[in-house]
Amino acid sequence: MLILLGSFIIAKMIYWIFGNVIKRITSRSKTKIDDIIVDTLEEPVILSMTIFGLWYGFRQLVFPETIDNWINLVYHVLVAITVTWLVARLVDAIIREYLIPLAEKSESTVDDQMIPLIRKGLRSIIGILGIIVALNNAGYNVGALLAGLGIGGLALAMAAKDTVANIFGGITIFTDKPFRINDRIKIDGFDGNITEIGIRSTRLKTLEGRIVTIPNSKFTDGMVENISSEPSRKVVLNLGLVYETSVELMEKAMELLKQIGTENPSTEDDVLVGFNDFGASSLGIVFIYYIRKSEDILNTQTTINLAIKKEFEKHGLELAFPTQTVYTIRSN
Repeated sequence: MLILLGSFIIAKMIYWIFGNVIKRITSRSKTKIDDIIVDTLEEPVILSMTIFGLWYGFRQLVFPETIDNWINLVYHVLVAITVTWLVARLVDAIIREYLIPLAEKSESTVDDQMIPLIRKGLRSIIGILGIIVALNNAGYNVGALLAGLGIGGLALAMAAKDTVANIFGGITIFTDKPFRINDRIKIDGFDGNITEIGIRSTRLKTLEGRIVTIPNSKFTDGMVENISSEPSRKVVLNLGLVYETSVELMEKAMELLKQIGTENPSTEDDVLVGFNDFGASSLGIVFIYYIRKSEDILNTQTTINLAIKKEFEKHGLELAFPTQTVYTIRSN
C-alpha cells in the first residue's frame, strides 16, 4: 500500500514539475517543438509512473506463479499501450502545430482535404502497430496471427472489392485533381457543384438543390465534364428572319447583333455573326458570342436576348416562325 501511495505522490510531483517548471523553461525558447514534446510527454509519463508503481507494488507480494505471470503480462501490455499513446499524441501534435497552419496558408484546397486523411491514417497505423506489440508482449504468436489475418484479409478484400475500388478512386481524385470543391461538373446525368470529397465517395449538389453521393470509382471508370474549368461559355443563337426581308435589312440585322455582342460588358470581344442558311420558312443568321467566366450566364443571355428583340422591333426586322403554304387546284 505504501508503494502504491508513493508512486501516486511521485506521479503528482512529476505533474507539478511539468506544469510549473519545465513548461516555463520551454516557453522561453523560440521554437515550438520543445513545447510540443513536453505537452505530449506530460500525461503518458505520469501514467507510466503509476503503472510502474502498481507493478512494483504487486511484485513485493507473494502470488501463485500463474497470477504472477499474468501480472507481468498485463504490465508489459500496459507499457506497450502507453508508448503507443505517447507516439500517437506526438504525431498528432506535430500535424496540428505545423502541417495544418501550412495548409491554411496555401491557396489550394487539396492539402486541406489530404491532411485529415493523413492524420487518420497515421493514427490507424500507430494503433495497429501498438496492438501488435502489445499482443507480442502478452505472449501471443503474432506471426501466426498475422498469417491468419492475411488469409482472412484476402477473403475480406474480395468481398469488399467495391469499397477498395472507391478508395483508389478517391486517391485518384486527390492526385489527378479532375475537379475541386465548389467546381461544377457533369457525370452520369448529374449536373451540379462539388460540396465534399471523401476517401470513399464524393457529394454533389445538383442544380435542383439535391445532394447526390457518388462512389469515387465512378470518376475513374466514367467520363467527367468539369464545367468550371471552361475559360468562357460559348452561346450559339440561331435567328430566322422572314423571306420578305431585304438585303439591306439583313445587313442591318447582322450589324445590330455584332454591336449588341461587343457592347455587353459580360461578353468577350470575339463575336461572330453570319448569314448562314436559306431555311424552309426563314433566312437564317447565326450569332455566336462568349460569356466571361466570372459573369452570370443566365442574366447575360437574358440581357442580350431582350436587346435583340428591342432593336429588331425598332428597325422593323421581323423574326420568322414556321409557316406552310397550301396550294389547291380546282378542277372544272
